[in-house]
Amino acid sequence: MNLVGLSPQEWLPLAFLGLMGLAMLAYVVLDGYDLGVGILLRRANDVDKDTMLASIGPFWDANETWLVLGIGILLVAFPLAHGVILTALYMPVAIMLIGLVLRGAAYDFRVKARDEHRAAWNTAFYAGSWITSAAQGYMLGWYVLGFAHGWAAVAFSALIALCVVSGYTLMGATWLVMRTDGDLQQRAVHWALRSLWLTGLGILGVSIGTPLMSARIFDRWFSLPNMLILAPIPAITLGLFYITARSLRQLPHPQDLRSWLPFACTVGMFSLAAIGLGYSLFPYLVVDRITAAQAASATESLWIVFVGVVVVLPFIIAYNIFAYRVFRGKARPLTYY
Repeated sequence: MNLVGLSPQEWLPLAFLGLMGLAMLAYVVLDGYDLGVGILLRRANDVDKDTMLASIGPFWDANETWLVLGIGILLVAFPLAHGVILTALYMPVAIMLIGLVLRGAAYDFRVKARDEHRAAWNTAFYAGSWITSAAQGYMLGWYVLGFAHGWAAVAFSALIALCVVSGYTLMGATWLVMRTDGDLQQRAVHWALRSLWLTGLGILGVSIGTPLMSARIFDRWFSLPNMLILAPIPAITLGLFYITARSLRQLPHPQDLRSWLPFACTVGMFSLAAIGLGYSLFPYLVVDRITAAQAASATESLWIVFVGVVVVLPFIIAYNIFAYRVFRGKARPLTYY
């Protein structure tokens, strides 16, 4: 699509659509690994639990900023689509918020709890992480089906929910492979390998389900020459899947070389899946029903919000870069005073 010569009324909705997509991708990657660590918490001993939570401690709360940004853009820039999407997803959104509150409270109270109560808060953090992940997966499955009704849609959405839980688990496990060492790192390798195949099934399910629900999307992917032009996306995804599995089987590596590779490949797979989904849906916010232009706020309102985003977004990015730079390296168990 040629953006040159477009009026603000035409390019502002597209700009916000891109910003929202980037914010949601950043959330999936950044909050995905700490949700995965929370899901893995029940498989670890007490010492490893402290190390695992220490690995996400400086980041997990700020990672949710991207979710707020993405939903905020949907609300202020595309109020029509916000109403349709949030109305359809009212129940899973409410369940997701319960999960987020539960894991937030559990993380903070765990630090202050007596030893005999800490196990309960560990369980609450695990439960909150699992509930949040499953709710997001269910919303994704139902969204790509265009909020279709019936048992088939429910079954597909439930399958994608389990696959997203597995995907976040994979991301959390590869994060631990990168951020820990010793016995915990070896266990994280095992956890990652167990999660890899179900994650691949989820990516495949969304990739197949989306074109089957829309003739427009099917033609966009499987007509010539688009089919040839887009072939690198699934090919590279499959390559990253192979590299992830192979690199995990080669760990632990002397001098801890390439421990970052499984996490980087996992992020690459999620990013390519997001690019493919974005290409399938564009320019629609609700599949084949509401486009970005139809759902957009008045141009004057978009200008005001656009200026605010341009001012705020660099600070969010800079803070994230600063935090990850300061707290880089291997995680160590938490110390309580």
